[in-house]
Amino acid sequence: MNGKAIFITGGGSGIGRAMAVLFGARGWTVGLADINEAGMAETSALITDAPVHSYRLDVRDREQWDKVLAAFAEAAGGRIDVLANNAGIAFGGPLIQLSQKEIDALVDINIRGVIYGAQAAQPWLAKSAPGSCLLNTASASALYGTPNMAVYSAGKFAVRGLTEALDVEWARYGIKVRSLMPGYIDTPLLAHQSNAKTKGTMREKVLSTGMEFTPVGEVAEAAWNAVHSERVHWIVGKTARKLAFLARWAPGHLRNKMRGGNGRRS
Repeated sequence: MNGKAIFITGGGSGIGRAMAVLFGARGWTVGLADINEAGMAETSALITDAPVHSYRLDVRDREQWDKVLAAFAEAAGGRIDVLANNAGIAFGGPLIQLSQKEIDALVDINIRGVIYGAQAAQPWLAKSAPGSCLLNTASASALYGTPNMAVYSAGKFAVRGLTEALDVEWARYGIKVRSLMPGYIDTPLLAHQSNAKTKGTMREKVLSTGMEFTPVGEVAEAAWNAVHSERVHWIVGKTARKLAFLARWAPGHLRNKMRGGNGRRS
């Protein structure tokens, strides 16, 4: 064991699970947080070479954040080296189709939950600095606004902005702040309906466009590299890299291409 500890929200599946397994295999004490307790148990069973501690956490509850981080820090020997702000949800479809409940959930979990996690983790990360890191899971949707995922995309832009701001703000504490910007990942996040008014899952919609899924293990490896690097944003996967290139060098072409797949141009 190397004595370091990582706390991962959304640890019951997908990217969170992949990060937990990778960091655990490399000797880190792992803290899992999720509302899916069965999923956390499955993740925990995959980690055989490191201590694992699981906590039920609703990231929208600021008070819960303080309680579970204190409990994990105590279990991990008094330190938290990385907080992976990974929990998130996704609803798609035209903005006018989304219900208020869906919009509020996207904002509350994908923005407010990430801000709460950052704020609650700062004292622990400062204690373990230098070398500690706040790692936020953003998305390729933070590279250019994604049609039919407007609220989700806006939330990921918020995560991108938070990452950049805190990386500067927290430099004096010796804390790095990093983001992951992967393309589509084939995780349970895409298994549900796009929204209550749309038939078909988000996974089916991605497949219909011909875009590839980025392997979840590739995102986990990027997370490891991000924690140990000086680069702020980590763009992961073929789709994300292509989007980043077009957004920087050919934004007009990218905008027209997106319009072409979303009805008439104006």
